[in-house]
Amino acid sequence: MEQVTGKMERVKDSVKETLVGTEDEPQMSLQSRQEFMQHAIKDEATGEYYMGEKQFVDAVAPPGEDYHKIKREQYAILFQIADRNQKNRVTLQDWSVFNNLLAKPDAEYDIAFRLFADTDSGLVDFNTFKDVYARNKTSDSIPFNWDSDWAKLYLGGKKHRHSMTYPQFAQMLRGLQGERVRQAFLHFDKNGDGYIEPEEFQRIIMETASHKLSDHLLENLPTLCNISPGSRISYANVRAFQNIIREMDLIELLIRNAIAKSPDGKITRQDFQNEVSRSVRFSLITPMENDILFHFASLDEPSGRLGIQDFARVLDPSWRAGPDGLDPLHGVSDLATKAVAKSGSVFHDILVSVHHFALGSLAGAFGAFMVYPIDLVKTRMQNQRSANVGQLLYKNSFDCFGKVFRNEGLRGLYSGVLPQLVGVAPEKAIKLTVNDLVRGKFTDVKTGAIPTWSEILAGGSAGACQVVFTNPLEIVKIRLQVQGEAIRAAAQEGETIKKRSALWIVRHLGLAGLYKGASACLLRDVPFSAIYFPTYAHLKKDFFGESPSKKLGVLQLLTAGAIAGMPAAYLTTPCDVIKTRLQVEARKGDTTYTGLRDCARKVFQEEGFKAFFKGGPARIVRSSPQFGFTLAAYEVLQGLLPFPGEGEPKDVGPRGSLEPVTGLQEAKAPLPHLRCRNALKIINDLDLGFGRIQSPHPEGGVTSWLGGRLTGAKDQGQSSPAK
Repeated sequence: MEQVTGKMERVKDSVKETLVGTEDEPQMSLQSRQEFMQHAIKDEATGEYYMGEKQFVDAVAPPGEDYHKIKREQYAILFQIADRNQKNRVTLQDWSVFNNLLAKPDAEYDIAFRLFADTDSGLVDFNTFKDVYARNKTSDSIPFNWDSDWAKLYLGGKKHRHSMTYPQFAQMLRGLQGERVRQAFLHFDKNGDGYIEPEEFQRIIMETASHKLSDHLLENLPTLCNISPGSRISYANVRAFQNIIREMDLIELLIRNAIAKSPDGKITRQDFQNEVSRSVRFSLITPMENDILFHFASLDEPSGRLGIQDFARVLDPSWRAGPDGLDPLHGVSDLATKAVAKSGSVFHDILVSVHHFALGSLAGAFGAFMVYPIDLVKTRMQNQRSANVGQLLYKNSFDCFGKVFRNEGLRGLYSGVLPQLVGVAPEKAIKLTVNDLVRGKFTDVKTGAIPTWSEILAGGSAGACQVVFTNPLEIVKIRLQVQGEAIRAAAQEGETIKKRSALWIVRHLGLAGLYKGASACLLRDVPFSAIYFPTYAHLKKDFFGESPSKKLGVLQLLTAGAIAGMPAAYLTTPCDVIKTRLQVEARKGDTTYTGLRDCARKVFQEEGFKAFFKGGPARIVRSSPQFGFTLAAYEVLQGLLPFPGEGEPKDVGPRGSLEPVTGLQEAKAPLPHLRCRNALKIINDLDLGFGRIQSPHPEGGVTSWLGGRLTGAKDQGQSSPAK
C-alpha cells in the first residue's frame, strides 16, 4: 500500500512539474556531493568515502584536457588546500568547502594565499613563506633575493619583519613577476652596462613567464635583439616585453577592435596605434612595445599587414606549431578556411532546421485541431456580406457556433479540417523554424541577449516565409468552411449545390487560383508574427521569469502563448477580413472584388469601418489558444525529442575547452576549472617548481610539495572509485 501511495505521489509531482514548471534552487551541497562521489574511493575500514591526491586531481583537472602550459601534475598542489586537516585525504566536507572557495570572485588569489597562510592567524609569516618557497624552487633557477628593497617594502626589513594579510599578500604577488625579471636582469648584467645576451633574456622569460606564453613566442625570444641596432638586449627591451605580457588582455581587445574596422581583416602598426589612441586613456602603448608586438607577430609575415592568426601566435598561450613547425592554419587561404567553417555551420543549421521543422509540424497540427471549430465560426462571421440585420445568418459568434452545430452536427464544426491539418503542419513548422533560425543568428552567444529589432525581424521573416504554405491552405479551408451555409441557402431557394471535396477545389482553382489573395495573406501574416513572437518571448522571460534555472510548465507556456496572440490577432483582423473576402467563392448577388484596394474600399463603403473587425473576437479566441497550444507543444516536444547534442549541458565538458586549440577564443571550461588553472598561473609566478613532482618514493608513492606525505598505491590500491 505504501509503495502504491509513493508511486502516486511521484506521478502527482511529475504532472505538477510538467504543468507549472520547475525552478532549480542553488544546491551546491547536492552538486558537490555528486562530483565528489564520481571520483571518491571507499575506506574499507571505516566505510567513509574520500579522495586521495590522484582522485582529487582527476576531479579538478579531468584527464584528456589540454594542459599545455600548466602541467596536470601541478594541480596536486591544490590538494593541500582542500585537505584542511592534513590527513592526506579530502572528505566530502573538505570538498564542499573547496568548491565554496572556488565560487568566490577572487578565488585565484585566495588559493595562492592559503598555500602559505597560518590556519590559526590567517596571516602569512615571512619565515614560513620563505621556507615553503625554498622547498618548491627549482634547483637551477635564477636566484631571487627576498631581502631586496622591493621585498622590504612588503615584508619589512630584517629587524622589522611583519606578517602579511590576504590583501597585502595578493598585491605582492601582483608585482612579483616584474621584480623577478628585474633581479634576473641584474644577475646577468655583470658589467652593469644595461645589456644582456639574447640567450640570457630567453632564460629569464622561460623561468618567469613560460607558463603564460605561446610556443611561438618562447622559441623566438632571442630575436628580440633585432628590433634595434646591436646584438644585445637592453633593460628597456626587457621592460617593454614585460609590459606586453602584463597587458596582453588589453592588447587583444585593441587588436580585435582594429581588425573589425579593417576591410580585409588585417592591420598595420599604424592601424593598431590609432586604435590605441582612440580607445585607451591610461595604459598607452609605447613605440617600443608596439615594435615588439609586431616583431613577434610578423616573423612569418614580413608584409606588415597582420591578421588575427598572426597575433594569436603571440597572445594565445595555448598556441602551438603544427608538425611542420608552422601555424596549423598556415598555407590555407582565409577564403578556404572561412568556406570550411561556413559549410560546417550551414550543414549543422540545415539538420537543426529539419529537426525543428518536424517538431513544428506536429505542434502545428495539434494546435490547429484544438481550435478548429473556433476558426470555422470566425470564417463564417467574416463572410457575412449583408448590413441588414434581418438578413444576417448569425447574430454573433455564439449564435454561429450553435446554428452550425444544430444544422451540420459535430462534423460541420470540423468541415475542412483534413486539409487544414495537412497544410498547417508545414505552415507552422516553417514559421517556428525560421523564427528560431533568425533569432539564433542575432542572439549573443555569451549573454543570450537579442535586440528588439532583431526579434521583430525574426517574427516578420517567419510570417513572410509561411505564406507559401498558408495561402493555398487558407483558400481551400475557407471554401470548405462556408460551403455548408451556401448549400443551405441554395436549398431554401429550391436549388441544389453539390458538396465539393478539397481535391476538387484544388483542381478547380489551379496553381494561380491557390495563391489568390496572397498579398492580403502577406499583409496579415508578417505583422502578426512580428507582434506575436517578440511578445511571447518577453512574456516568458519578463513576466513568468523563465531562466536557465527556471523551466516553465505547460500551463505557463499556454498562458504566455495565449496572451501574446491577443494583440497580434486583433490588430491584424482587417487584413484577415480582406483576405477572406478575396479568397471565398462569391455567391449569387454577393459583391465581388478585384484586389486589395478594391476590396477595402467596397467593404468600407457598403458596411462601414466596423466591418473590418468582423470576427475579431472569434479570431482572438481562435488565434490565442491555437498559438498557445502550438508553441507549448513545440517546446515540450523540444524537451522530449531534443536534437542530438542540443539538449546536452553546454560549457561543462572540460575536454579541449580549458585552453582553445588555436586562435584567440574564450575558454569554455566550467568556471571552477578555470579558476584552478588561473590560481596555478599566479603560483607559478613565484617559481615554476610549485606543484611539480620532486622525486619518486621507493614505496611507489610520490613526495608531495611539502616534502613528507605519500599518495601512492600502498594507500589506495585496495579501493575503487565510487560511481
